[in-house]
Amino acid sequence: MITPPEVFKSLADETRTRATLLIAHQGELCVCELMCALDDSQPKISRHLAQLRSSGLLLDRRQGQWVYYRLNPDLPAWVNEILQVTLQANVAWLEKNAARLQNMHGRPVRAAACC
Repeated sequence: MITPPEVFKSLADETRTRATLLIAHQGELCVCELMCALDDSQPKISRHLAQLRSSGLLLDRRQGQWVYYRLNPDLPAWVNEILQVTLQANVAWLEKNAARLQNMHGRPVRAAACC
């Protein structure tokens, strides 16, 4: 069970918060999409995603050469509520990131998850 200190510690970094909120909004994103949206390097994005995964906030799945990240569906309701309220209240804060993602060329195509 994830605790409040774990959640808030995981989201204390701006890159991790932006990535988590973008994933919450989009459903799932791969590293290359987050690199584009956050305008940051692959090693930095991957390191932050690993921290979010180890905290229990995110899960990943592999599809070919891509690894997609999504919110852990087993998160307690209070964590999902925090993320949704924060996302809705901070649309302007994420506007540039969302625009970069929207305009990304060569975005990977997702296959429907079987499970």
